[in-house]
Amino acid sequence: MRLKITAILSFCTALAFGQQQTQIDSVLTFKDAVRVALQNNATLITQRNNLLQTKVNKTYRLAQLGPQASITASLYQSNGNRFIQQEAKVVNATVNGLQAQLSVNQPIFNGLNILSTARQASSQLDAQLEQVNRSAQDVINTVSTQFLQVLLDQELLKIAHENLVLQQKQFELIKEQVAVGSRSPVDEYNQQAQVSTAEVRVVQAELTLTNDKVLLFQSLMVDPTIKTRIEEPLWDVNAIALDNLNLDQLLEAANQHRSDLKSARDLERASKFGVHASKGNYFPSLYAFYNNGSAYNQVKGADKSDPSYRNFHDQFVTDNRSNSFGLSLNIPIFTGFQNRYFYIQSKVTYENNKLLTKSREITVKSDVLRAYENFESVKKGYSASLTGLEASKMALDLEQERYNLGITSFVDFATANRTYVQAQTDMAQAKYRFLFQKILLDYAVGTLKVDDIPQ
Repeated sequence: MRLKITAILSFCTALAFGQQQTQIDSVLTFKDAVRVALQNNATLITQRNNLLQTKVNKTYRLAQLGPQASITASLYQSNGNRFIQQEAKVVNATVNGLQAQLSVNQPIFNGLNILSTARQASSQLDAQLEQVNRSAQDVINTVSTQFLQVLLDQELLKIAHENLVLQQKQFELIKEQVAVGSRSPVDEYNQQAQVSTAEVRVVQAELTLTNDKVLLFQSLMVDPTIKTRIEEPLWDVNAIALDNLNLDQLLEAANQHRSDLKSARDLERASKFGVHASKGNYFPSLYAFYNNGSAYNQVKGADKSDPSYRNFHDQFVTDNRSNSFGLSLNIPIFTGFQNRYFYIQSKVTYENNKLLTKSREITVKSDVLRAYENFESVKKGYSASLTGLEASKMALDLEQERYNLGITSFVDFATANRTYVQAQTDMAQAKYRFLFQKILLDYAVGTLKVDDIPQ
């Protein structure tokens, strides 16, 4: 009865694996995954929206250096005493009127406040541009890690299924040997346990693959219910292994290209201009102004046939025109410590950003060193795993022949099989980590781009 249950479980596992392989609606490559993530990632979209805001802010601050012009107008009706300009007298009546004025103001000197603010806005825009670039690299890095995990899960599922098939074949062979009396029934039960263990490994591998696929699709913001096959990149492992990297050169490249470091430096420079702008509030400000306006008044019930009556054209174009221009000087004497507060606030921001830049420099060096050492370690691990896989495969083949000839124990054969399965697992991990480690290294250096990702 137990043998029948084992056979049914094995058939169901194989059938489920076969259905998973055949019911595929689409194929997802690594580069396609990166492109989808760059289009849908919420954090990256937010940073792009912030970029638009900083662009508008820079335009606004630069425009403050030029003249500011405005037109004001009012249409009214008043009751009571009212001064009539064209008649130069006060009347007590209902008056309909219109007033309009053009005003132009040009800053001449304000302690370089506006100029420093414009420079600050320009540096903030540079910082946001770098932040968008780094956010895009963050997305690629996240997708790389998750895509790598799914590829590894697929390979481990394949290894687990191949091991299950091998254990099932070995079980059938041992069962026949027990039937003819050449093997002990203990070997049959031991092999049955090996088959059950292999089935559990397949189920666990399927569950892990499903969970990691869902996590990847969440990052891509695509429907996880679509049956999708994750395609392995066609990258040349040997070409990657031939890359000779120099740590000093990588550190220098990271110092020039890491967008988060450049963003920190831009923010530090922007806050420095902010200090200069707040200092400008202590200085007098000088503006030039020009005003040009006119007005129209009509007393309700006025006699239009009176020779002294003035129509709209006479009043608005000729009689009530006014022009004024000059200079406006503002000297701050006491503002309730408002200027001091803004200066201290900007000074603290500047000092904090200086600390942030220093901290980011250390972080960049640490990231590059870690990525470089990991790349070298993974390269060595890949070579060692390749050798170990070949050796364990030869050991398993020899041990199986010895076991079939009856000159070795089941324990030795099972040990050789476990060693081979572990070597396959180690090889899969080393291979995929090695493929993606170059991307992680480029991410640490700050040179990672979508166009540089191979198909």
